[in-house]
Amino acid sequence: MNLYFKNIFFALASVLLMFATLILARSLLIPLAFALLISFILLPLANRIEGWGVGRIPAGIITMLTAILLLGAGILFFSTQILQISKELTNFQDRIIATFADITLYLNQNLNFIDDLDKDELYLRIKEWISGSSGYLVKQTFTSSATFIAGLGATVIYIFLLLIYRNGLTEAMAHFYPIEQRGRAIRLFKKIQQVGKKYLVGVIILIVVIGFTNSIGLWIIGVENPFLFGFLGALLSIVPYIGTVIGAIIPILYVLIAKDSLGMAVAVGILFWSVQLVSDNFLSPKIVGGSLRINAFAAILSLIAGALVWGIAGMILFLPYTAMLLVISEEYKELKPIGMLLGTYESLVESKSKKVKNTWTILSKLMDYLRFGRNKA
Repeated sequence: MNLYFKNIFFALASVLLMFATLILARSLLIPLAFALLISFILLPLANRIEGWGVGRIPAGIITMLTAILLLGAGILFFSTQILQISKELTNFQDRIIATFADITLYLNQNLNFIDDLDKDELYLRIKEWISGSSGYLVKQTFTSSATFIAGLGATVIYIFLLLIYRNGLTEAMAHFYPIEQRGRAIRLFKKIQQVGKKYLVGVIILIVVIGFTNSIGLWIIGVENPFLFGFLGALLSIVPYIGTVIGAIIPILYVLIAKDSLGMAVAVGILFWSVQLVSDNFLSPKIVGGSLRINAFAAILSLIAGALVWGIAGMILFLPYTAMLLVISEEYKELKPIGMLLGTYESLVESKSKKVKNTWTILSKLMDYLRFGRNKA
């Protein structure tokens, strides 16, 4: 067995060049990546509207307006609860500072960092620090909001363009292949689109189920604004592992500050842990996992790589795009090792069983043909 260092060098250089491109062009690629995924899920609606005799551009506009109206309805549903919590946060500031001062004093009494630390003096210093840093926080919030709005606008434009030019883009991509392989390329593109659509549909169903379960549980416990915290936790659960923890910490801190009840906080923690346990072991594998078919090691690596390259957006996007890479790898003999590294054992067995089934189908048809020809003779 020979080891070709030249091939290894070109492979590593290609990987480094790809990650450098992803980092340098993130402001362009992140909205485009989101738009591609969302266009996969909106494509059936656009096809249905065009089937009614509506033109391509009006159908794209109607599809986009429908998606925007649904998103706006969701924002309107939660807006009253968001405004109520924003008003309460101003009253929580003093309680948060006092709680932090008590914790600091308790640690100082046991570890003795600073001699003669006074609670009132510590309280005033923390308040002065918050007031001094508020301008920086406002500036950062404004910058982040402007970047988010610009990215959202670009995503909407990209989705519309992908919907109305989808046939031309598909044909253009197919022309990179030889003539005899263009049909196979178009089938590959459709398979990739199905993977993205199944993933997004599965995620939406999972968010709805987890959100309603969290909300009903919080309502039974007695937490105010249960639907806001319930669906916030469900949305954050899109980011595996980290998002679930953050989604649980937010209502726990709210209960500790607003209700000053340790028992309710423990109940909220148990609720979110139980829902996530059921979701990870039963719901997610059935609803989302079947469309991904990637192993846990590859999923964790994709999350880490996404966080390093694109932050939170990368943690959301890299998982479905890894699943699409798995689909591409299964179509090319040169990429089979990558597919074996990414896929689960079940997907490998399924792939082999499909090959055996296809072979058996061909043999059966051949036998039928020979039998029919012999009987005819």
